[in-house]
Amino acid sequence: MLNLEEKKAIVADLNAVAASAPSAVAAEYRGLTVSEMTELRSKAREAGVFLKVVKNTLARRAVEGTEYECLKDSLVGPIILAFSSEEPAAAARVVKDFSKEHDKLVVKAAALGSTLMEDIDKLAKMPTRDEAISMLMSVMQAPISKLVRTIAEPNNKMVRTIAAVRDSKSA
Repeated sequence: MLNLEEKKAIVADLNAVAASAPSAVAAEYRGLTVSEMTELRSKAREAGVFLKVVKNTLARRAVEGTEYECLKDSLVGPIILAFSSEEPAAAARVVKDFSKEHDKLVVKAAALGSTLMEDIDKLAKMPTRDEAISMLMSVMQAPISKLVRTIAEPNNKMVRTIAAVRDSKSA
């Protein structure tokens, strides 16, 4: 049993994490074994996701005043909260991947900022930062490479013409 000071500390810690997190996922973990929970925590740690099993009343108080107040209605039953620390889709990806193998982990709600997401798949499929930068760079590179090909084309055409004249004279 937690005393009042311990409860206040938990709420303050969760509130600080929620205030700086780009996304959050609330999932029901009823029926998961201790070893499965340990595995989930390990995967979350590797992905940079803050994972916390917390009582619903404390969770509701922790998300008050943050962007994640939209999760309050979903906080029923045994809940685990997952907050992404860097990548917005990290928490959703970890929970979704884990729930594929363990059907007892049921996603209750996901939020990106103050927006409650209807479908966790949309959030989980968001590209990572590196993937997004890569996609942006390829889009930015396309016009430049086309310009270079256009500038080089007259010289290439002249070389092909000279080669064709040479081939016709030698034949």
